[in-house]
Amino acid sequence: MASNNKTQDANNTQNKVNEEPSPDDRYPVEEVALVVPETDDPSLPVMTFRAWFLGLTSCTLLIFLNTFFTYRTQPLTISSILMQIGVLPVGKFMASTLPKREFKVLGRSFSLNPGPFNMKEHVIITIFANCGVSYGGGDAYSIGAITVMKGFYKQSLNFLCALLIVLTTQILGYGWAGMLRKYLVDPAEMWWPSNLAQVSLFRALHEKDSRSKGLTRMQFFLVFMAASFVYYILPGYLFPILTFFSWVCWVWPQSITAQQIGSGYHGLGVGTFTLDWAGISAYHGSPLVTPFFSILNVAVGFIMFIYIIVPLCYWKFNTFDARKFPIFSNKLFTSTGHVYDTTKILTPQYDLNIAAYESYGKLYLSPLFALSIGSGFARITATMTHVALFHGSDILRRSKSAMKDVKLDVHARLMKNYKDVPHWWFLILLVSSIGFSLLTSFVWKEDVQLPWWGMLFAFGLAWAVTLPIGVILATTNQRLGYDIIAEFIIGYVLPGKPIANLLFKIYGRISTVHALSFLSDLKLGHYMKIPPRCMFTAQLAGTVISGTVNLSVAWWMLGSIENICDVEALHPDSPWTCPKYRVTFDASVIWGLIGPRRLFGPGGMYRNLVWLFLVGAILPVPVWGLSKIFPEKKWIALINIPVISYGFAGMPPATPTNIASWLVTGTIFNYFVFRYRKRWWQKYNYVLSAALDAGTAFMGVLLFFALQNENHNLKWWGTKLDHCPLATCPTEPGFSVKGCPVFR
Repeated sequence: MASNNKTQDANNTQNKVNEEPSPDDRYPVEEVALVVPETDDPSLPVMTFRAWFLGLTSCTLLIFLNTFFTYRTQPLTISSILMQIGVLPVGKFMASTLPKREFKVLGRSFSLNPGPFNMKEHVIITIFANCGVSYGGGDAYSIGAITVMKGFYKQSLNFLCALLIVLTTQILGYGWAGMLRKYLVDPAEMWWPSNLAQVSLFRALHEKDSRSKGLTRMQFFLVFMAASFVYYILPGYLFPILTFFSWVCWVWPQSITAQQIGSGYHGLGVGTFTLDWAGISAYHGSPLVTPFFSILNVAVGFIMFIYIIVPLCYWKFNTFDARKFPIFSNKLFTSTGHVYDTTKILTPQYDLNIAAYESYGKLYLSPLFALSIGSGFARITATMTHVALFHGSDILRRSKSAMKDVKLDVHARLMKNYKDVPHWWFLILLVSSIGFSLLTSFVWKEDVQLPWWGMLFAFGLAWAVTLPIGVILATTNQRLGYDIIAEFIIGYVLPGKPIANLLFKIYGRISTVHALSFLSDLKLGHYMKIPPRCMFTAQLAGTVISGTVNLSVAWWMLGSIENICDVEALHPDSPWTCPKYRVTFDASVIWGLIGPRRLFGPGGMYRNLVWLFLVGAILPVPVWGLSKIFPEKKWIALINIPVISYGFAGMPPATPTNIASWLVTGTIFNYFVFRYRKRWWQKYNYVLSAALDAGTAFMGVLLFFALQNENHNLKWWGTKLDHCPLATCPTEPGFSVKGCPVFR
């Protein structure tokens, strides 16, 4: 066997294609030139039996886990890095055990074991797996719409209609990606910075690891995955209070204000901490893979928002009648502080009953929720201004070069060794997805609410913005979000129709998100020299499999878990509160059912928040000006207003405790460990992140099927998630809400 491996390695070396560029032909992006190898071995097999088996298994497992965990109070997103690391020993095991003889099927011969497990197989498996994470699999978006329709609005939705919504959303994005790959993948200027971490990890995993300097990466992964697996039984079942350790509430058990400040689940989370990895990584992802520069900017925004702006608005100025409501909640309220019952203002067709709305009263938000929406207004315009000022000239130069200068870089020349994917393959996918999308608006018109012209409007919006947003993302790693703009537009065009608002956002905004995810993967394949037709096959197969499994798991959970997502009807200790989808539902009510005109227009309670569009546009200007006046002070240019605004993004459903714990963990690893133990960080940091994700996920699934699904739940002091019952109470003097003392 050893001699065979040596022979294979020798053959591979002979077959390698090397590009040694002249000094005038260096790759234009230094970061890429330092990380991505300028060599290729076209003889390496790619779409092997191992790649198909491990790829489809990875995709299915990831989308199952991500869908399963997204309904929980502490959702957990499992990244494809888990599979990127985990499939390596399995692939090598298959290469050492599978038979090498050839089989004939339909006149074509193939082998289950064409040789050693190689890097290209590993990459294509990861491409499959990428379809099982949030952006690829869509569990946070299209499934969110299905969950809101079935779980919140109680629609009797047809499964085929739901499947078409999920699949067409993703394949539409794939169609956009195919149309734009010549602009966003082939040019060297479109370098997709986020891919360099994966390229580095692939190279690290396929390089020899010295055992003399400690554990290998794979040994480290297995040890900490096992430790994470065993540990998660504490916060996941035996001792859930570890998720929100709100000790302030124990000190002042009778004080509403103290519990609002100290509650980890319903308050500002001051002094609260979490020892639950699911709680740390639930909303912003793993803090171990976020650069400290970004962590620091997020921390500035978080501290400013949670510890300065919100307290002033609530206790000092009583902004938006804030003291009549909980300081932090993802629920919607009436003017009397009670939960807003949307069923009272809905028609049987799920439209707004205007007479009932005027009789029942206006809708109110918790102060932190309202301010978080306002921060979203500022974030959109701040991102546009920041990118224009700090990266505008660079984007124009690079995009002009990419779209007019057809000179091939070293990687594009190497990719010429493979057959390209015909343009019409993507065109067929695009036209088919548009056709099936329009079919849903005709056949299930009452369910989807969005008319055919609304669908076409959404497609036009997606087509108009995907290229410029893609150029920005591919060159600066800045992702422009326009959810609120899309919701604003359709909210004015089709007021009173919440389902139409949801679907317009899916087709107009989320198809762009999927397109950018696919384009990023295409660039990864470009760097790793994966044949384009193999990429097409893997992405299409992964998309169909992930979308089908995604919906099937969600459909099963919505039908089998009693009162899932219904916080009022659920047991207080139930983990199935769906905080992510509660916010999706709230958005459909705010932007669709009630409409932006009533809330943010003239006379609306939250009309002043619209000024934050202007504030966001202005704030980056002085930072840019100071960076030009004092170019020697490099730290000024590191002030990133859009990233600072992300310090309070996602709340709700994220809580201040989630974000604070994420910041602390990220600072420990990406500042102190990175600075003082750089070799350890370089070798183990990403591996540790994947191990913690994997162990937590597997134990979470095991606990559900073995115990929680059979109602074997513990009930004691340590199983209560948050010992702060008064945190949800208002503080308006004399204001009475059931279950709360009257504040004096």
